[in-house]
Amino acid sequence: MDNAIEKIKKYVRAANYLTVTQIYLQDNYLLKRSLKSEDIKPKLFGHWGTCPGINFVYGNLNYLVKKHNQSSIFVLGPGHGMPGLQANLFLEGTLKKYYPKATIDEKGIGYISKMFAWPYGFSSHCSPETPGLILEGGELGYSLSSAYGAVLDNPDLFAVCLIGDGEAETGAIAAGWHINKLVDPATSGAVLPILHLNGYKISGPTVFGRMSDHELTELFSGYGYEPFIVQGEYLYKDMFETMEKCYQKIMDIQTRARKGEIFTPRFPMIVLKSPKGWTTIKKVHGQQIEGTILAHQVVMPGVSGDDQELQALEEWLKSYKFDELFDEKKGLANDIKDILPSEKLWIGDNPHMFGKAYKPLVLPKSKDLAKDASIPGKIQSNAMRMAGTYLRHLFALNNKQKNLRLMSPDETYSNRLDEVFQETSRGWVWPIEKDDKDITRDGRVMEMLSEHNMHGLAQGYVLTGRHAVFTTYEAFAQIFSSMAHMYQKFLKWTRKMSWRHDIPSMNYLLTSTAWRQEHNGYSHQNPSFVSGMLEKHNDFIKAYFPVDDNSMLAVMEEVMASKNQMNIITAGKTPEPRWLTYGQAKQTLKDGLLTWDFASDDNPHIIMVGIGDYMTKEVLSAIELLKKDAPEIRIRFVNMCRLQAACSCEGVNHPQIANAEKYFTIDKPVIMNFHGYPETMQAMLFHVKNPQRFSIHGYIEEGGTTTPFDMQVRNKTDRYHLASEVLEKMTDQGVIEMAKAEKLKQAYEKELKDHYNYIIENGKDPEEIENWQWAGKLPKATTAAEIRHMDLLKQARTIAFIGLSDDPQRHSHIVAKTFQEKGYRIIPINPNEKEVLGEKSYKSLSDVPKDIRIDIVDIFRKKTEVVQHMVEVVERGGINTVWLAEGVQSHEADDFAEDYGLTLVANFCILEAYKQIRS
Repeated sequence: MDNAIEKIKKYVRAANYLTVTQIYLQDNYLLKRSLKSEDIKPKLFGHWGTCPGINFVYGNLNYLVKKHNQSSIFVLGPGHGMPGLQANLFLEGTLKKYYPKATIDEKGIGYISKMFAWPYGFSSHCSPETPGLILEGGELGYSLSSAYGAVLDNPDLFAVCLIGDGEAETGAIAAGWHINKLVDPATSGAVLPILHLNGYKISGPTVFGRMSDHELTELFSGYGYEPFIVQGEYLYKDMFETMEKCYQKIMDIQTRARKGEIFTPRFPMIVLKSPKGWTTIKKVHGQQIEGTILAHQVVMPGVSGDDQELQALEEWLKSYKFDELFDEKKGLANDIKDILPSEKLWIGDNPHMFGKAYKPLVLPKSKDLAKDASIPGKIQSNAMRMAGTYLRHLFALNNKQKNLRLMSPDETYSNRLDEVFQETSRGWVWPIEKDDKDITRDGRVMEMLSEHNMHGLAQGYVLTGRHAVFTTYEAFAQIFSSMAHMYQKFLKWTRKMSWRHDIPSMNYLLTSTAWRQEHNGYSHQNPSFVSGMLEKHNDFIKAYFPVDDNSMLAVMEEVMASKNQMNIITAGKTPEPRWLTYGQAKQTLKDGLLTWDFASDDNPHIIMVGIGDYMTKEVLSAIELLKKDAPEIRIRFVNMCRLQAACSCEGVNHPQIANAEKYFTIDKPVIMNFHGYPETMQAMLFHVKNPQRFSIHGYIEEGGTTTPFDMQVRNKTDRYHLASEVLEKMTDQGVIEMAKAEKLKQAYEKELKDHYNYIIENGKDPEEIENWQWAGKLPKATTAAEIRHMDLLKQARTIAFIGLSDDPQRHSHIVAKTFQEKGYRIIPINPNEKEVLGEKSYKSLSDVPKDIRIDIVDIFRKKTEVVQHMVEVVERGGINTVWLAEGVQSHEADDFAEDYGLTLVANFCILEAYKQIRS
């Protein structure tokens, strides 16, 4: 052991020396002569303070990797310690593999030293140009979640995550410690977190640095870890023994878990205490350096102009005795080479860190999932339900290769994605209570109410070659927006580097959007994440706005097949009309937009554009108004489903809106209704011909606790404001007479005033707004208490009875016979009967001829079978009301009815309702 420790000490000395040369020197790298001011770089960059700890940990990890033949990665939190990390990549040989000039000789040392923090050289912070890296070095807080994301579904991977004590003060790291409760040691690799306490941030002490050993032990024990504190005089010996002990504990946990033992795993973690800037100059000009804030960044930043400091720097470099560790002819000393792993196990060259594990997903056959939309707007749909369906199939088809995860901050159910739980569950290795639902140790849905850590998990998973979908409320995407912006910077560079492999796209699924957060209020109304991403100059950033379930199906298919992109899908989770067939949705994605012929005229006077589900519905409502009130105006409707950020390609320009003039013409006025901020679209339209003809409506920061339609009115995205603007533009062009236009505008203004008065009095939108539908009435959800007012049975003529028995004693038979005698047409649905009450019995609702109108479906089946019959109701279309026999109501049925806009009446006998209505 003592011999091994001595070798690690020599390795760390070499790494420290190379770290210092990178920060300071542009010549005389081996100190063949005394240092002169001209040997010092003209501008000094870099952070020395954290680097000795990095080198210390990396050296110990090298030994461990070699000893156990262990596939390992090193995730560095304090990315400002780049010169330290690069010194280690140089020593192990990884840097030379990707930068051939980084040879392990005098020239190579000169190359990495001169080019560190040099124009067009190596970055001062960790960056994608650094091999073996999956984390940018600029923003602190995401190392732990990225490390955990990397080991997910990589059962043989060992990750050491070094966290600085400054970084540990971030909220992301504070919550990130809890990820240990989500990762199954039976199916995933392990993370060994090392909290490096050197006591200081840039200008003051750290919180953790001033905590006692008892406080630290209690804290991390409470987090569910077994903490080990390494400190004091025998730091090398203690770290050597502790690393081995932690490794063995991890192996034991994994062995037990992989044998099927159920227990609460307590993984080890290390608290490493070493002085700030350990091994640097003790004092200069009478000031203490080592162990203080003065060691944080560049020690002695004015060294080139100060002889005393220059002498101190030379002594500092000589203290490492690099001439004992490196020979100009032989290279590194054998003792250093002895602790380095073989090339296939170089930490910085681990294939996981380059995306080499990437495999495309096996995708469902989307045509099998597509829904009927032969009549636009007739049938209700739910885009987020479709996303859940698609993800369920993805999980099923890719179960063997286990390369897909859903990250969700406690919103999987709320966001209508719970169909995934038919195939998988939420991962959870802490105790599971008997009433917990959809939770298992090996679940593939990661839920934690920390958007930062869900994003960190996702990017760690994706950058190591696997697929992830990250879903959250639209407004809360801003919580991780800085992470997304950092990620796009990282991705921009990785796409250019030949030695970085293809990786899956980062996929965001945003819902609970601003337009339907009228109940949660102003704080939840924020579409700015998309705006911030689309302003970037990277056209691999795509934003999708599916308008219905078939659109969502086509979008999910496209994004889950894509690679090297950032895809943002924004869709509501309320029931909305189904406008497009799957084929039309696919066609939309060719250019990102499509003219809807069913809502358009030839040779239009004006173009109206909808971008987003609720925006599209309001535009179509406006068109319907205008077709009724001013049919002389010819309108073309265009739906935009995909937007992209600006092109940054060299020598070529990809327009943000493909074939814009084909859809918008060259000179016709265009009114756009956009899901987000109008300024986002204004920037995109700048290069379209005659951009002054575009008028853009969108979110203008108006909102509150109100009604859905009032949200539109407040932001002037509603049908009446849109229609009024059309009238103004058409008056200017002489298409419609001014008097008529003014009269119509006054009528629309009155509608808005009446609407305001109505919601003040009633607290909800009026029925003609709430139940608007392109071709007919939008079904309205109701309760038994509202039956008298709705008068559903009085209006109905035909009732289908699912589960209708031929036994006269059964309740279903009695009910159906009564309605038959009252003059209603009954349609029996029972696969076990050919005829009931003289009427042909059908095996299922789908077998009933489409020319037979059905007003109500009454279900007499077990509670567990109700939803599958409600699916048949939706698939058939045109049926608004479902009645349930008493005792079969469920939360699942309620949710399904809400999502698909069905009127659901439960726990209220249909015969009793009939009697009350008649009375």
